[in-house]
Amino acid sequence: MSVLDVEVTGTVRLGQFLKLAGAVDSGGEAREVLLAGQVTVNEEPEDRRGRQLSDGDVVALGTSAWRVLVEG
Repeated sequence: MSVLDVEVTGTVRLGQFLKLAGAVDSGGEAREVLLAGQVTVNEEPEDRRGRQLSDGDVVALGTSAWRVLVEG
């Protein structure tokens, strides 16, 4: 699985990041995939939409994955 880099400014929460990465279209859809157990952060299952992500974290949904790159 290839990992795409997504640049963010400052802090970002998991639900916001899923939208920024294009993995979901809305906060409601983010909530659904998280509650269904379809999302991992650094290969660990995650269901908290408000989890704060750090530089280098890898978020995966299905066969897609994104790496958090914090600017500044």
